[in-house]
Amino acid sequence: MSQENVEVVRQFYEAFERRDWDAMFRDTHADFEMTNQIGPLAGTRRGREQVTAMAEDYLAAFEKFIWEPDEFFEKGDQVVALVTSRAQPPGGSVDLVTHNGHLWTVRDGIIVSMETFPKPGKALEAAGLSE
Repeated sequence: MSQENVEVVRQFYEAFERRDWDAMFRDTHADFEMTNQIGPLAGTRRGREQVTAMAEDYLAAFEKFIWEPDEFFEKGDQVVALVTSRAQPPGGSVDLVTHNGHLWTVRDGIIVSMETFPKPGKALEAAGLSE
């Protein structure tokens, strides 16, 4: 089932890239929980409305924002995505590039939670994996 979990997570990223909120939440639990440990939006949001509001607030600060999953790791019902984020502030001409880790919990093809980590290795550690 784990490869299927990776595909569900990959589809979430693809929908986020298109800003297709309906597709993004198609495979999430109604009480989907997103915990962000990065920056001014740190905290936990639950459900589509709170997560969408947080994402829209964050995206509004940039002319361009992209999550590029570089690599996936699986362990049981968890998927770790090592992600490159590229953001361009308004009026900017250079991308701000960061590398983070995302820890997803997927049960029976449904995303239950996602947690962001400021360092990729921390997401691997949280899943019981090592770099």
